[in-house]
Amino acid sequence: MPKLFGRNFTRRQLLDRVGDISQLMHARRAELSEGFERGADLIEVFNASGFGFSVLPGRALDIASAHYKGQSLCFRSGPGDVGPAFYEADGFAWGRGWFGGLVTSCGLNFVGQPEVDPEEENTEMPLHGRLSYIPAKNVGISAGWEGEDYVLKIRGQMRQAEVFAENLELTREITTVLGENRLRICDRIENLAADRSPLMFVYHCNPGFPLLDQGSRLVLHSRKSTEWQHDREVGPDDYAVANGPQQQAHDDVYVHRPQADRQGNVHVGLLNDKLELGLYWKFKRNEIPIVNQWQHFHKGTYVTGIEPGNCSVLGRAWNRKHKTLQHIEPGEVREFNMEIGILDGTKELRAFERQVKQGIVGVKKRR
Repeated sequence: MPKLFGRNFTRRQLLDRVGDISQLMHARRAELSEGFERGADLIEVFNASGFGFSVLPGRALDIASAHYKGQSLCFRSGPGDVGPAFYEADGFAWGRGWFGGLVTSCGLNFVGQPEVDPEEENTEMPLHGRLSYIPAKNVGISAGWEGEDYVLKIRGQMRQAEVFAENLELTREITTVLGENRLRICDRIENLAADRSPLMFVYHCNPGFPLLDQGSRLVLHSRKSTEWQHDREVGPDDYAVANGPQQQAHDDVYVHRPQADRQGNVHVGLLNDKLELGLYWKFKRNEIPIVNQWQHFHKGTYVTGIEPGNCSVLGRAWNRKHKTLQHIEPGEVREFNMEIGILDGTKELRAFERQVKQGIVGVKKRR
């Protein structure tokens, strides 16, 4: 039963109040044709709950922007929503088309800085893999009532393939419900090749201002956390609190091995106490055992990355050394499920933080 404007409504009560349900929730598809945006295309999702987001069919159905009650939730970069035809794979040129956004997908067979892996392809792998620049096919939008819930789904497929090399297909479904302040992503990756392949897959989520600001706090229950340059163990004092924009800033990357709750779920939150607003991530640890954290607090590129995945963002050699490099066998299907949602108000922030520390998190479903 949707909860809107401070009260619960039945399906019938809502339909009595609108000429069309799109007044309260819809997904609208548009073609982007200006400059480098050509080919990215757009699906804009509106929800009367106040939580809206945009999906790019031309860019792996990634979530290029998101907002809640008029406030942006994520960093937006200078390049913007660059179409897939403008992809530059050499070196660090991936950044010439990186929009930031709520979710940039990294993979499917590589995540990290450009690297040559002599034990696999023996050729340079591009920064964070090719996935984010692969256009979706078989794209579909469905919306309808499921009992008393009005459910909207966006679906499509991306195939990363090369003759004599990998042949991996990702089927993605993004779901959101009228009245809720969250979305769910269900990803299924299938190896269509006759040979096994490395499987490296990361959700590169990019909170930005105003959610990210001086004093914003990362909340998670980590069994072990290390920094990227010397593999030194670190604690919350090193990574938990964000600085404001700096004139001179450098990248910091931390790799967290999160603790799951009794149901096997991991919960991570970025909380802004001044705004009484937070963003949370929820996923299964047996699917996504690592949370990468990136900090880049430079003026003009003020962003942090909350990057859950099945590997670290430090490349093949690091993951092989730490026994976190996974493979997918011919015909095998692997599933990854991610929930991203809003924490609204001091009461929800405190409850989330308290329960994470106790290891018994249970974010209540809004009805």
